[in-house]
Amino acid sequence: MTTFEKKVALVTGVGRPGQIGHAVAGAFGRAGASLVIVDRDPALVSARTAELGRAKVPVVGVTGDLTDAEVARGAVGGATKEFGGLDIVVNVAGGFFGAGPLATITPEQVDRAFAVNFKTTFNLCQAAIPALVERGGGAIVNFASIAAVRPAANLAAYAAAKSAVAGLTGALAREFAAQGIRVNAVAPESVRTPENLAQMGETRYVEMDDLVRVVLFLAGDDSRAITGEVVPLAGARGR
Repeated sequence: MTTFEKKVALVTGVGRPGQIGHAVAGAFGRAGASLVIVDRDPALVSARTAELGRAKVPVVGVTGDLTDAEVARGAVGGATKEFGGLDIVVNVAGGFFGAGPLATITPEQVDRAFAVNFKTTFNLCQAAIPALVERGGGAIVNFASIAAVRPAANLAAYAAAKSAVAGLTGALAREFAAQGIRVNAVAPESVRTPENLAQMGETRYVEMDDLVRVVLFLAGDDSRAITGEVVPLAGARGR
């Protein structure tokens, strides 16, 4: 397993247990990283911080909405203040907004889809990159979606927002390659989580362990020759 000893990782969307951010943060902690975790819900941030602390993971919890650039700057500041720097950013925070036939999608749904999926990612990348440069380089892993790679009907706003994340990934990879910053994205199909199972039942899912392994690979030294890529993850038929 890749080790992240002496590395500082910032992971967003960590609040809800059993969801992607929770699993990613836990994996980085088990691999030796110090963590900054971010979520909008203060109670969930407190619970996850306590959980990681019980596991002896050095952790700082930050509460706030990353559609606000000031929250993103505060999260990065927490990493540099508490741990002396920042090495890894994983932008999990997002949401499934703007689904439905084109004629029924409202401007508010479009704005929400882009705010939650693209703006959160943009704000944190913009805030974090100076800290990564100060560290001599680092890795960013963004969350696009299979909808950005193979768009489906009735997902116009969501697919467009996740496509914006994919475009941002490639642009930043090229802009900051000379500073040693790698920027990649994962683009999974639906991931097997308790919430997805409750809503959709057994269907085609990406297994959480498979997703987490890819995220850690892209964040680690074994992928040091990879940047600017959007990695699609296809699920297997339900068990």
